[in-house]
Amino acid sequence: MTELSTTVPALAPAAVEALVRRVYGIEASTRPLAGERDQNCLVEAADGSRYVLKISNPSESPAVVDFQIAALDHIARMSPEQPVPRVVRTLAGHTQDTVALTERVRTRVRMLTYLDGIQIRETVRTAAQRRAMGAGLAGLNRALHGFAHPGAAHDLLWNVATAHRLGEQLDSLVDGKQRALAQAFMTRFTTHVLPRLASLRSQVIHNDCHLYNVLVAPNDQARIVGIIDFGDMVHAPLVGEVATAAAFHMAGNADPFEGPAQFVAAYHAVLPLTGAEQEVVADLLATRHLITALISEWRAARYPENRAYIMRHNPAAWEGLAQMADLSRDTARDRLLAGVNVHVPTGATP
Repeated sequence: MTELSTTVPALAPAAVEALVRRVYGIEASTRPLAGERDQNCLVEAADGSRYVLKISNPSESPAVVDFQIAALDHIARMSPEQPVPRVVRTLAGHTQDTVALTERVRTRVRMLTYLDGIQIRETVRTAAQRRAMGAGLAGLNRALHGFAHPGAAHDLLWNVATAHRLGEQLDSLVDGKQRALAQAFMTRFTTHVLPRLASLRSQVIHNDCHLYNVLVAPNDQARIVGIIDFGDMVHAPLVGEVATAAAFHMAGNADPFEGPAQFVAAYHAVLPLTGAEQEVVADLLATRHLITALISEWRAARYPENRAYIMRHNPAAWEGLAQMADLSRDTARDRLLAGVNVHVPTGATP
């Protein structure tokens, strides 16, 4: 929990602009962007170019920062058509630099290209858009297949495969009904999912493909033009990627499985889920809601000044758990996989 327990860096705008000038040779104005662990800034250069400057949380491991940079460079080399940010080199030709937060604390700084587009959360969701997101994420996972880095196995709470480590947070839930609901899904995870995870495919995944992190074209809101925020990347079971992303499509329809089913079917058409993955994907969708609820409740109490950002997914997470509470595991699985007609052999590869 170290990264989530350390205050986000807060360099003043003038200091950020001086940093951009010194490290990148760019005269620019800056303004803050939201972030959970890092200080993020939009950099607007005099010539109209825009970038995103990321000042890492000082508790973030240097290996993790290297990992995130290396992954973007890997995608740029292996699959340049992917709509992801590019790493901007410093004046010295490096992918990152350091900055002093205090006399005794230094941290890493890096800059990425800014992608234009509309966040999907600001659009009217459609079936075509969900299918585009599913296919797009599958394509990104194909691009990341085979990528390896020492920092990829870092310890991350936002990993559905390690949800059991949040068990101690259950007792901190004040609402008794919410606590019972969370406990039921934690038991489902530890009993039915956790023992199977080691046998499933794993690779580096984006791990945060939600409606804030996917951009679409203004004139075609079913065309994906950007996948951003690689801060939660981790080496983990591939099916966790699918479940995590699908969880964000439950809200907004009379049938809460309509959107997730469309998303999963499109993903499966590009990168088929194995039979074993299909058996647990709905469980992991619920697990994503569970960890969202637990982590956001804990962090909002700890950092009330950032409560609006931290709690943005909290209501939907509790709603999703409530909608799944009375369904059997088999029923939830079948409804989520309604658009997946063919079970492929366990062990299939991208």
